[in-house]
Amino acid sequence: MDTVVAPMQGTVAVVSVKPGDHVNAGQQLVVLESMKMEHVVAASVAGRVTSVMVSAGETVKRDQPLVSIQPGMAVAPESAPVESVSSGIRADLAEVLDRRAAGLDANRPEAVERRHSQGRRTARENVEDLCDPGTFVEYGGLVVAAQRQRRSFEELVAKTPADGMVAGVADINGSPSVVVAYDATVLAGTQGAYNHAKKDRMFELAAHRRLPVVLFAEGGGGRPGDTDIPTVAALDVPAFSLFARLSGLVPLVGVVSGRCFAGNAALLGCCDVIIATADATIGMGGPAMIEGGGLGVVAPEDVGPLSVQVPNGVVDIAVADEAEAVRVAKQYLSYFQGPADWSAVDQDKLRNAVPENRVRAYDVRAVIGLLADTGSVLELRPRFGEGIITALVRIEGRPMGLIANNPAHLGGAIDRDAADKAARFLQLCDGHGLPVVSLCDTPGFMVGPESEQTATVRHFSRLFVTGANLTVPICAIVLRKAYGLGAMAMFGGGAKVPYATVCWPTAEFGAMGLEGAVRLGFRRELEAIADPVRRKETFDRMVQLAYEKGKALNAASMFEVDDVIDPADTRRWITTALPVTVERGSRPNIDTW
Repeated sequence: MDTVVAPMQGTVAVVSVKPGDHVNAGQQLVVLESMKMEHVVAASVAGRVTSVMVSAGETVKRDQPLVSIQPGMAVAPESAPVESVSSGIRADLAEVLDRRAAGLDANRPEAVERRHSQGRRTARENVEDLCDPGTFVEYGGLVVAAQRQRRSFEELVAKTPADGMVAGVADINGSPSVVVAYDATVLAGTQGAYNHAKKDRMFELAAHRRLPVVLFAEGGGGRPGDTDIPTVAALDVPAFSLFARLSGLVPLVGVVSGRCFAGNAALLGCCDVIIATADATIGMGGPAMIEGGGLGVVAPEDVGPLSVQVPNGVVDIAVADEAEAVRVAKQYLSYFQGPADWSAVDQDKLRNAVPENRVRAYDVRAVIGLLADTGSVLELRPRFGEGIITALVRIEGRPMGLIANNPAHLGGAIDRDAADKAARFLQLCDGHGLPVVSLCDTPGFMVGPESEQTATVRHFSRLFVTGANLTVPICAIVLRKAYGLGAMAMFGGGAKVPYATVCWPTAEFGAMGLEGAVRLGFRRELEAIADPVRRKETFDRMVQLAYEKGKALNAASMFEVDDVIDPADTRRWITTALPVTVERGSRPNIDTW
């Protein structure tokens, strides 16, 4: 005889058999209810029920006998009672799938068509293009706007999917990242109560997991129409603080197309890099806020177009459209995701990259293109602070930051904007563990009454303070001029700060520009020469003597630099001087400017 006992204390909800019934092993005998859950008690053997010791509604204790079975032959399957199992999708799962599908582009044709008619992609199209196929996991996809007091739930599901924000985690270039994309087809991409909560969730997740964040920032800022959650001014939302804390901790990439105002622009401005399409307009206040402040009526496109935001340095990389923006975002992130395959051009070409004529301008971008791995140069803020080039590059597949004086602009002199641009870029490299290559060709800092009106004393000193506190290594290459404080700033503070400071044969050194040094140092002697022709000849001879003293070989002979090198060996010096593994610094944040 086999006696089936209660597996736990509970109440008998259902008795499924009676004495004399034949049962199979595993067949339901009794259903117990315990702690609001139903538990099926099944036969352990096949046979005939000899007795049933309980009835429905009775409370039983654990191990109390329920049913006795005389073991015997199993019942033919066709006569055994079985539970019906649906071969399709269960109703509860179908409801979830239907709700999720409601927010997808395929089920929102009118919204998608409006977006496409503007020459733009939907938020989900951008996310799909950015993320490695099949890796995006969405958070909060079933959320709707907090407007149940104003709209029916059916309307909210149809018109406010995901509360206007597509957010989740995915692989980008094979590495996990957080993606947050405002959806401009939903309430103009405004910041609603629930998508604020979604941002908080994603930013906290990025901090815990140390994941980069890509933010598609198009939208109009705060949303006044969310009525379900009582608030006065919502000044206590943590999203801005949480996002700002990520600065220096993880790479932050901002992408914007179309209009980006107020709160959306504030988040965008916290990013390490801003990538903007040709039709983007960015401002801390949109037309409504401008008009409400009594500042007049303006069109959205006139608030902060790229014609303003590129030369003033707000936008780091200007692109044609969202497809290019996504491609550039993936490229930008790749520099923080480790080494890559590489190729390079013939390095002998570097031997003639700097003209023999020491006062002839040249294209330093061409030098960078020859020096770096083929196709690896990504320049940031090219039309702002044009005296210094800042770019992410690879050398033998290793990602690095690169700064270079631009002799085609002010002769390579460092003005206020160039100093700010370089200092901020060095912070970016330091915060994310990229070693730095510095290509020096500068007559120094820009001077003069007009220059001083731009607060250069403070702005120039940013380079010294930033350089002195870098934790990542620098390798400095002097291409031509290395004069005074400007050159020292390009070295991170001095020629012995870099892991290696080497120069090309075209290099020349001095406490200031050679011509200026001669004019100042020998003013009395030159003024004493009445004949202007002989005075010019004497001046040129003195400059040549100064050049001989300051030329590369002489500087190396006194060990002010580590070596004078064949330009074709520059890559070998860089890869030898800079360690293979560089730890990210402890910088608390990266300046937004």
